[in-house]
Amino acid sequence: MSDTKILLAESDIPTHWYNVVADMPNRPAPPLGPDGNPVGPDALAAIFPMALIEQEMASERWIPIPDPVREAWKMYRPSPMFRAHRLEAALGTPAKIYYKYEGVSPAGSHKVNTAIAQAYYNAQAGIKRLSTETGAGQWGCSLALAGQMFGIEVRVYMVKVSYGQKPYRRSMMQTWGAEVFASPTNMTESGRKILAEDADSQGSLGIAISEAVEEAATRADTNYALGSVLNHVCLHQTVIGLEAKRQFEKIGEYPDMVFACCGGGSNFAGTAFPFVADKAAGKNVRLVAAEPTSCPTLTKGHYAYDFGDAVGLTPLMLMYTLGHDFMPPGIHAGGLRYHGDSPLVSQLYHEGIIEAVAVPQVATFEAGVQFARTEGIIPAPESCHAIRACVDEALRCKETGEPKVLFFNLSGHGHFDMASYDKYFSGHLEDYAYPEHEIEAALHRLPKVAMPA
Repeated sequence: MSDTKILLAESDIPTHWYNVVADMPNRPAPPLGPDGNPVGPDALAAIFPMALIEQEMASERWIPIPDPVREAWKMYRPSPMFRAHRLEAALGTPAKIYYKYEGVSPAGSHKVNTAIAQAYYNAQAGIKRLSTETGAGQWGCSLALAGQMFGIEVRVYMVKVSYGQKPYRRSMMQTWGAEVFASPTNMTESGRKILAEDADSQGSLGIAISEAVEEAATRADTNYALGSVLNHVCLHQTVIGLEAKRQFEKIGEYPDMVFACCGGGSNFAGTAFPFVADKAAGKNVRLVAAEPTSCPTLTKGHYAYDFGDAVGLTPLMLMYTLGHDFMPPGIHAGGLRYHGDSPLVSQLYHEGIIEAVAVPQVATFEAGVQFARTEGIIPAPESCHAIRACVDEALRCKETGEPKVLFFNLSGHGHFDMASYDKYFSGHLEDYAYPEHEIEAALHRLPKVAMPA
């Protein structure tokens, strides 16, 4: 039997991030202001340091990773890759299944990769305070930790439904020194507006983003940090795929298919984007984003300019969207409850370079439990979406006899999601079909902006 763990040395941590823009067939569409005109760097300077703005606009293929970021990453990077021997045997598949495990980070997910980078660049710019949002809590935990590492205060607006479902993630943020509030709050104009319309609002990532952006824009000492969607966040996460490619080289393998869960897009981008370079060079590799059927942004959304937040404080971005005021059901994969997707992920999907599949909630937990019982790691509900998509493909290989090499990113552990597993075991977890009439209504309220030629 071949090795189970494929490990790298700290000296193998990548020295440069990979920028997928360099290998895209078409240049990304620019963000727009409310007037429909492209937004320049100055419009972002109120909430981001210039180094991140430059990365947001960058087109060069390789961008150097600062040494202090690489040093901080050594706490948990390079992350291990595993051959899922026991899962393969349980499935009876001829496919080989590999997964990279980002749950080894102190916060338990891949989000720390960009949190450390963003905290570093803000500290370099003299910023002492950051505001942010979080869904499932993984991003809030990651930024709280990174804030401690670089001497920055952190305030987190946590989506209310997750605030109740995942109290220990809240405790983790507070342990690392962050302030945490259930969003929507009455602390911001955005929150008060939402509560006036629905006093019992469960919240959403779009609403929490509005609150965090508003705070950063109205306080001179505060910048904003986002855990997904934006180009610079996707860039920072490419450390995942770059390490994975090196690990595959080490064992003389290469994946036929790459899977990652996709909400805002940073996990999928970080895993799959480095393989886009190979695809552009003629390599036959399929890159599959796995999303929930209850919030099917890529598979059922509309490709259009829309706000990144619920209230309309962010620039307009060209992306797949369900409408900025669409309210997804309160599923247990809180990190995937976002109305839009990364503009880069969206464009690659629109141009047919990547694929997407939507999977139902109960089936994802079935796959997560099977994975835990064979491989030992209890996965986060978000990660279960990638596992489900990968398992489905492995079962297809069982039918066809194809010995494909399948790879997925296990983006985080589920140690603080056991209440969700309890609901699954008790039969109280349900599938949510996407509410089509609500999506259609939200899409009718999209900003009226001309699409690029």
